[in-house]
Amino acid sequence: MKSYKIVTVVGARPQFVKAAVVSRVFNQYDNIEEVIIHTGQHFDSNMSDVFFTEMNIPKPKYNLDIHGVGHGAMTGRMLEGIEEILIEEKPDLMLVYGDTNSTIAGALAAKKIHIPVGHVEAGLRSFNMEMPEEINRILTDRISDILFCPTDNAIENLEKEGVSSTSSQVVRTGDVMCDAAYFYAKNSTVNVTELNLPNEFVVCTLHRAENTDDESRLESFVSGLNKIHEEVCPVVLPLHPRTKQKLKQFNLQLNVHLIEPVGYMEMIHLLENCKLVLTDSGGLQKEAFFFKKQCITMRDQTEWVELVNGGFNKLVAPSDDLTSVVQETIKNQIDFDVNLYGKGDAGEEIVKHILAFLSK
Repeated sequence: MKSYKIVTVVGARPQFVKAAVVSRVFNQYDNIEEVIIHTGQHFDSNMSDVFFTEMNIPKPKYNLDIHGVGHGAMTGRMLEGIEEILIEEKPDLMLVYGDTNSTIAGALAAKKIHIPVGHVEAGLRSFNMEMPEEINRILTDRISDILFCPTDNAIENLEKEGVSSTSSQVVRTGDVMCDAAYFYAKNSTVNVTELNLPNEFVVCTLHRAENTDDESRLESFVSGLNKIHEEVCPVVLPLHPRTKQKLKQFNLQLNVHLIEPVGYMEMIHLLENCKLVLTDSGGLQKEAFFFKKQCITMRDQTEWVELVNGGFNKLVAPSDDLTSVVQETIKNQIDFDVNLYGKGDAGEEIVKHILAFLSK
């Protein structure tokens, strides 16, 4: 049986979760060796190392420790570091996830030296070119050899962009985050007593650059969250390092239940027990759906349009009355009995198609 070496690049929290799903499948094959590169994009120990420990992801063989610089410098340094590793490792495939700087750096480094690229979460579009993530995902899709799409809508996006005129393979696999949610919800043993949570609460995350780097947007959302916490329901918010720094820079005060950044298991507990999800994250919008919780997304667009179309998710702009939207949403009764993201076997589908591609 022929052996294969796969290099996986991760750097941000959602990528650790997605990589854990596929790594668990890789481990079932004696002829697959996975080499993990951690770019260092998320460098806080609560947002990085904990994922490898609690999710049983193989420890990265390489850590580039690149963080705290601008997009150009970060992507450039990652590109340089990953290329050196690829030349040393000589893998059969590069596997990248999502839409971060780590994603595009990994794909570019591999493609430049003729190593095939597989992109997990291909075809997602917010149609907002001011988002760095949108640029990353479009460029990564264009140079990838296998496009692993989580939804039918993702495949439609690629078809509209002319993927059929390229040599790329397009595969609908379902969503690896669905796999993760189902698996870790059953296997979570996290102790959350130290979080000192209210009996009822709204869980919130606020970290995306389009919100935190814009003083007006951040001020508006902070004001809305403070009002919700005081008048509607306690807001529990794991405070991202970027948001913490920007709150200090803009002299803004978040008067909600602030906690330290949490690991994936703790976030599952928060999702299972909250009344509602407020977020600007991409992944958390889906995770809310997996745990049958309505979501309000503090963004102008979302790549997960099927959630908005189905009424599971609402987009809010800084000019909207966030408190009223929360009050209205909490009263709603939504039927979550619909299959949008597969049956929890996306990891198996991805590995199956990787092996078929490499064996040709």
